[in-house]
Amino acid sequence: MGTLYQPPIKSSTPKIIEDLKVILHDTVTIFPPQETEKRSMFLSNIDQILTFNVETVHFFVANPEFPPNLVAEKLKTALSKALVPYDFLAGRLKFNNNESQRFEFDCNGAGALFVEGSSEFELGEIGDLVYPNPGFRQLVQKSYENLEMHDRPLCILQLTSFKCGGFALGVATNHATFDGLSFKTFLENLASLAADKPLATIPCNDRHLLAARTPPQIQFDHPELFKIPKGMDIPNPTVFDCPKGELDFKIFNLTSDDIAHLKNKAKDGPGAANAKVTGFNVVAAHVWRCKALSAEPEYDPERVSTVLYAVDIRSRLNLPSSLAGNAVISAYASAKCKEIEEGPLSKLVEMVTEGNKRITGDYVKSVIDWGVENKGFPNGEFMMSSWWRLGFADVEYPWGKPRYSCPVVNHRKDIILLFPDIVGADNNNEVNVLVALPGKEMEKFEALFHKFLA
Repeated sequence: MGTLYQPPIKSSTPKIIEDLKVILHDTVTIFPPQETEKRSMFLSNIDQILTFNVETVHFFVANPEFPPNLVAEKLKTALSKALVPYDFLAGRLKFNNNESQRFEFDCNGAGALFVEGSSEFELGEIGDLVYPNPGFRQLVQKSYENLEMHDRPLCILQLTSFKCGGFALGVATNHATFDGLSFKTFLENLASLAADKPLATIPCNDRHLLAARTPPQIQFDHPELFKIPKGMDIPNPTVFDCPKGELDFKIFNLTSDDIAHLKNKAKDGPGAANAKVTGFNVVAAHVWRCKALSAEPEYDPERVSTVLYAVDIRSRLNLPSSLAGNAVISAYASAKCKEIEEGPLSKLVEMVTEGNKRITGDYVKSVIDWGVENKGFPNGEFMMSSWWRLGFADVEYPWGKPRYSCPVVNHRKDIILLFPDIVGADNNNEVNVLVALPGKEMEKFEALFHKFLA
């Protein structure tokens, strides 16, 4: 159980090709088909700390009815139409120095970008799509960092065709534009417009729904947030970082049988009565234990380990499910390493469950108000970022669903990614756990991963 990820064994297993030999042919600015209102758009305190780029890649197999050049034209038209309900995507991020001292969107109609490119390879030659390939970075056009912030596009689409007729759609957006759920809604709307249909969901762009109260009321302690001392710059994008080249990375695959086994273990022992035994909670507890106990330089039973994980707050505040922007905050669970090592899985799952339960409507409002009086960011040993259930590969485009959708991975020590198996695999309930750690810590993590799964 709990094997290291291995690419499928085939008669001739393709190698992972890091240089996809992508040539860019054309870059155009896409404007809305009609004039949109010029305005400044309020960004919530949650948006304020998420002003970095997020890149995803969506792979499609060849469809004879939709060659890449036709797909490109349909996507350009769809993106143009989308820039009316999503007018902020055609705008730019700016920092208001004069009044609010806050980031906001300048909805100025400057446009989004569309890039067309091609690769010398066939889709089947670039390696297993589940395995994070550094070459995938060539499939997404990053925002132009040489430009001033107020000149950088907030949304860039890149369509890269392969020799087989398949293609990849790379999407780069500033995180302040969307969280995972609202990004999926955007993709569904883009797919619907590409099929000459109406919007699948009309987005709600009123981010004042997540505005702080006046005066702010910080009703709870927030150990999951770190206050930046005056005079210290906010790290960009986050404190969760590690110098490049110092990390090993591995993928640990948990099958549905592994997850069922963890669930059964979590149903017995102290805390089981209060534990919500879900797939995410048991995987989060298992990974937390392995990460906490693998820390270098040496094991300290009294050290407190804190895991952070995102919780959607739309239902907690009765917000529209269609709300665009970032409606997530970090839940947390904390314990001493001694408790994590010696306690049963049921107790860890209970703590992860309690972290979620803690996020009531009042707690969310307190977090938002905290951002008025403090500059800061999530504070923990590591963040667990789950793409497992977001369902990007379920979006139905005119040319079909993606074969696979994934983030463009930048290996960082203090972010552990959970992501699904490839569409069409025998077991779509599996989860892949991407871990990046220094060599000695990785050895410990791997040993613990299998030990606690037994």
